[in-house]
Amino acid sequence: MTAGLSTPDRRGRTGLDRVGRDLDGNPRVRVRDVTLLSSDWYVLRRTTFDFQHRDGTWSSQQRETYDRGNGATVLLYDPDRRTVLLTRQFRFPAYVNGHSNGMLLETAAGLLDADDPERAARRETAEETGHRIGELHHVFDAYTSPGSVTERLHCYAARYGVDTRRSAGGGRADEGEEIEVVELPFDEALELVRTGGIVDAKTIMLVQWAALHGPFRPGPDR
Repeated sequence: MTAGLSTPDRRGRTGLDRVGRDLDGNPRVRVRDVTLLSSDWYVLRRTTFDFQHRDGTWSSQQRETYDRGNGATVLLYDPDRRTVLLTRQFRFPAYVNGHSNGMLLETAAGLLDADDPERAARRETAEETGHRIGELHHVFDAYTSPGSVTERLHCYAARYGVDTRRSAGGGRADEGEEIEVVELPFDEALELVRTGGIVDAKTIMLVQWAALHGPFRPGPDR
């Protein structure tokens, strides 16, 4: 008997093969079947659906989707000192796929779990960087790998400074996190995006937003 169907998996979830069966927002897509492949922690499904092409013909297709929940991330910036606060941590998937050491510079981020996006953004910022931020500016939402991963990432920006720091940060040791807090001049962070020193997608998007439309955009009205 497969856990996650009628029998709870180790996170207490059932009915994981029902997700997506009732989708009706696109009349060109008819979901036929959903098969649960894995629910060890996150959820891997194989969905069979009919798709109507532009010429009116239909074809049967299958896609595997990896569901790890949605997330939130925050670019911390100090406009007076022109700095940003990032994190550095080991990412095995990047390491196994060609990154030299797997140590990635990133904006503070994490899954929503049971929280709303703004609360999750504040929680992860405090855990990873030690800063308790004030006003959050919602920048955009993004699907970072829509070909296979369902995650929608809620992207924010917020000011930080000496007065927002509450602890050393570093992440949660009980979850195996070992996170280094890294402060960089904004121009250096932007250069690292150009040269490949920053390769994390969410961080690239937020740093470029900050340069084009955010706190470090050029012009007297910024």
